[in-house]
Amino acid sequence: MVSTLAALDQSVDDRVRVDRIRLLEELKAAAAAAQARESAAFADSQRAAQLADGVPAERASRGVAAQVALARRVSPYRAQRELGWARILTAELPATFAALQAGQTTEWRAMIIARETGWLSREHRAQLDAQLAPDLPRLGDRRVEAEAKKLAYRLDPHGYVDRLRTVADERRVTLRPAPDTMTRLTTLLPVKQGVAAYASLTRAADTLIGQGDPRTRGQVMADTLVERVTGQTTADTVPVEINLIITDQTLFGDGEHPGERPRTDSAGRGPAAGADEPGVLIGHGPIPAPIARDLALDPEGAPRWIRRLYTAPDSGQLIAMESRRRLFTTAQQLFVRLRDHGNCRTPWCDAPIRHTDHIQPSARGGPTNVHNGQGACAACNYAKEAPGWHAATSPGGAGDLVVITTPTGHLYESRPPDPPGTTRQRRSTEAKPSPLERALAKLLAAA
Repeated sequence: MVSTLAALDQSVDDRVRVDRIRLLEELKAAAAAAQARESAAFADSQRAAQLADGVPAERASRGVAAQVALARRVSPYRAQRELGWARILTAELPATFAALQAGQTTEWRAMIIARETGWLSREHRAQLDAQLAPDLPRLGDRRVEAEAKKLAYRLDPHGYVDRLRTVADERRVTLRPAPDTMTRLTTLLPVKQGVAAYASLTRAADTLIGQGDPRTRGQVMADTLVERVTGQTTADTVPVEINLIITDQTLFGDGEHPGERPRTDSAGRGPAAGADEPGVLIGHGPIPAPIARDLALDPEGAPRWIRRLYTAPDSGQLIAMESRRRLFTTAQQLFVRLRDHGNCRTPWCDAPIRHTDHIQPSARGGPTNVHNGQGACAACNYAKEAPGWHAATSPGGAGDLVVITTPTGHLYESRPPDPPGTTRQRRSTEAKPSPLERALAKLLAAA
C-alpha cells in the first residue's frame, strides 16, 4: 500500500486530484480505525499475559502504552491517552467506530467523542453514540465536541456538574519550546482564576500604554507577567541559571558584543572557525550562535553563571564521571541531563527528564556512572520495569547507543543528541538490526 501510494500517476486533471484527496482522507480514517482496534486488542492481550505471570492487577498494564508509543513513533504520554480513548471507542462506541471504519469521520473527531464520554456510564455512552454518530459526516471538530458535551449533560446533568467541580485538581503550569528561540509558558486554571489573571494583566497594559509606554499591549502583558511572577523590577533582569551548551569558538568567536573587536583565527583570516556553531539551550533546543552569545555574555542583562563542560578530543562527546554509590550524585544527574539535552532518551518521547536511570539496572551489577546512565521521564522509567523489557549499551560507552528490547522482541535505538560542534553519521536499525544488536538481544533474552 505504501509503495502504491508513493507511485500514484501524476498525469491527471484536478478533478481526479480532488477525488483522490477525499479517498485518501477516507483511507486515513479506515487505517486509524484498524490501528485503534489493534492497539486495544494488544493492550488487553498484554494485560492478560502479565496477570497470568503473577503481576499484581494494579501494575498489570505497565509498559503497554510505552510499546504502543514506540510502534507509532509518538510520545508515551500521547500513546497512553489515545490508547484509553481507543479502548472506549472500539468497545463501547460501536456506531462512532463504524463511521470511522467507513471513512465518514476523522480519527480526531472519533477520539473527541471517546474523550468527552469517558466519565459516562456504559448505558449513557451507548445512547450518546447512537444519537451523535449519524451526524458525524457533516460535523467539524468544534461541533462534534459541542454536541458530545450537550448530549452528555442531558443524559447525566448531575454527573456533568460534579466532573466540572473536580477538574480544578488538574490545574498546572507547563513550559514548552516555541519557534525562533521563544518559549510557551502555559497555565491551565479554573475559569474564574484564568479570567481574573488575564484581566489584571490587561488593566496593567492599558495603564502603561495610556502613560505613553511604547511597547505593544501583548509585550506589556508578557513583561508584566514575568515581573510579577519573579518579583523583579523589569523582565530583562531576572537572575537565573540557564543550562546552555556551546563551544568555546561560539562563545568567543565573532566579537559582535559592544566594545569588542572582531576576533580572527590564528592565521588572521576572519572569525574563528566554529564561531557560527549553534548552541543548545536545555529545555528548548538548538539556538543560533548570536543568541547563545547574548544569553552568556550580554553585559546589560541579568547575572550569568558559566559552567565548563569538556568534550573528549577524539569523539567530541562530553567526558564522564563515576560514583561508587547506587544512586547518581547530583553532579552526575546534571551531567546526564545536559548530555541528553534535558529530554527523555526514549525514542519519540521528548518529555522533560525527571529520573536519572541506570541502563543496566544496579541490581544486576550495572555501575553508577554516566556511561550507564540516561535521562528518562517518570513514565518511561517505570515502563521499563515491566516484565520483558531490556536495555543495553553498545561498546564504546558514553551513554551513546542504547538498544531497547520490548517484550514482543522489537528493537529500538536511543542515542543522545550530538554536542555542539560535532557531527555523526546516523543510521536506523529499527527495521533491520545489526548483528551486534541481534547478539545483544539474544544475550539479554537469555539473561
